[in-house]
Amino acid sequence: MKKQILLTALLLLTQVAYSERIDIIGAGASFPAPLITAMADSYRELTNQKVTVNYQSIGSGGGIRQFSEQTIMFGMTEAYLKDDIMESIEKKSGGKAFNMPITLADVVAVYNLPGIEKGLVLNGEVLTDIFSGKIKKWNDSRISKLNPKTKLPSLPITVVHRSDGSGTTNIWTSYLSSVSKEWAQKVGFATSVNWPVGIGAYGNEGVAGTVRNSPGSIGYVSFSYALLNKISYAYLVNSSGNTIKPSFSATTAAADIDLPEDTRALFTNTSAAKGYPVAGFTWMLVYENLDKNKAITNQNEAEELVKFLIWAITDGQELSESLGYAKLPQAAVKRNVAMIKQLKWENKPIGSQLIESSKLK
Repeated sequence: MKKQILLTALLLLTQVAYSERIDIIGAGASFPAPLITAMADSYRELTNQKVTVNYQSIGSGGGIRQFSEQTIMFGMTEAYLKDDIMESIEKKSGGKAFNMPITLADVVAVYNLPGIEKGLVLNGEVLTDIFSGKIKKWNDSRISKLNPKTKLPSLPITVVHRSDGSGTTNIWTSYLSSVSKEWAQKVGFATSVNWPVGIGAYGNEGVAGTVRNSPGSIGYVSFSYALLNKISYAYLVNSSGNTIKPSFSATTAAADIDLPEDTRALFTNTSAAKGYPVAGFTWMLVYENLDKNKAITNQNEAEELVKFLIWAITDGQELSESLGYAKLPQAAVKRNVAMIKQLKWENKPIGSQLIESSKLK
């Protein structure tokens, strides 16, 4: 599908007559927060200060909860909504809850080792043993073997993990479960797990800050937070035995990750030999029947939410790479367009109308 961003789309955003400012309220994952914040700033300027996107970085668990409770217009999560939650929402609202991919990024192991810059090589087995507490010092022979030219300090390792319900944790623990049967059986993967060792921090922001200020520590954050906080991050050996650095590219990211079956096709031209092994989408959660979401009080608000979504999956993607995210693959954009076309207000097909007006095909 060829993306067409035409003047017509911008005119839709700037020529609407407003009687008052519109606030689009969202909450959820900290993983995409830098990108969503940048999108909000750009979008506010684009609409001449008329539309404000207010996004609260509270973690995927909080975003899913508030979305289900209808206190926000949209939620954000890296954890794909489970069937029981989807069924509950459909029962309450009479329509689907859509998981719309908004961005894609790597989750990286960040560390604080004085004198050692980014690029320390780690693999899944070593990371699992670090996060299990089996590897306790940085100069352990298994880490040294992966980094023969690096003089590693005899520092104790401090593991930093998320203390809140987190889609980033879901991605990270899914990876650890995929490389270790023991981890899968004893700890497993979820937005929140019983960590064998370590200290907790709230949000990607909290993990990044704790690692940055704690020599000898290691944690996991989205690539964006590593770049924004100037924290050293590891290169990982993937399932094909190749050492891969984090990437901005959706075609080389996430070759090894476990995805819902209907979303695996979103990765196009992906080679397992080239893929960074820990990555995932952030999903924007939106009600099919927007009038059934109590957080949206009128059709004008619903339409402005849809316009923002259309912009976010097209022009808004130009903000991605400078912040450490990959632009959406065209297969993901196409998937989103199909879902947006189903959005309604009191059975009026406002989604399909706005897609047609934007000339996005």
